[in-house]
Amino acid sequence: MTKTECLRILSTLIDESRLEHSVNVSVCARDLALKYGADTGKAELTGLIHDCAKCLTYDKMLELCKKYDLKTDEISKTSRALLHGPLGACLARDLFGIDDDEILSAIACHTTGKKGMNLLDKVVCLADYIEPLRRFDGVEEIRQLAFTDIDLALLKALEISIVHVINSGLLLHPATVEARNELLSLVRDKR
Repeated sequence: MTKTECLRILSTLIDESRLEHSVNVSVCARDLALKYGADTGKAELTGLIHDCAKCLTYDKMLELCKKYDLKTDEISKTSRALLHGPLGACLARDLFGIDDDEILSAIACHTTGKKGMNLLDKVVCLADYIEPLRRFDGVEEIRQLAFTDIDLALLKALEISIVHVINSGLLLHPATVEARNELLSLVRDKR
């Protein structure tokens, strides 16, 4: 599927601001992939469609979870933000014809992270945090780290997310904690 075809389908699923974000993530993911030796084509495509389920209503998300027989945990069911990644992987397969397990994994875990993230998972997750439209305390430090140490940059990003989730009184997904702890061990081992 061409980029033009992807954009056409995406424009039916997400709003204009989310489409701009997705294009930015795509470019950023390509640049990170180039830096770290990941497949740039996969990174660019994954970044483009990673949020394909983001603008769906909660009811529509639940309906599609049933349609795709998507097994979701109780914490994910409490939040559209947590559902859109795994559901996006289902939509990527169905609507975009993607059957590449690396791409589907990166879409599924781009919000929470997970234990055992591969390079594409890390690239897309980090690109989603640092794309140019993102504005939050600490983002500039993460942007600088992103092109020197992907593990440290992603660790910092997840830690900021964890604090935000806790301060917001929301449920913290265990996959995020597992990803953070594994990254912390990797970063410590590098020292």
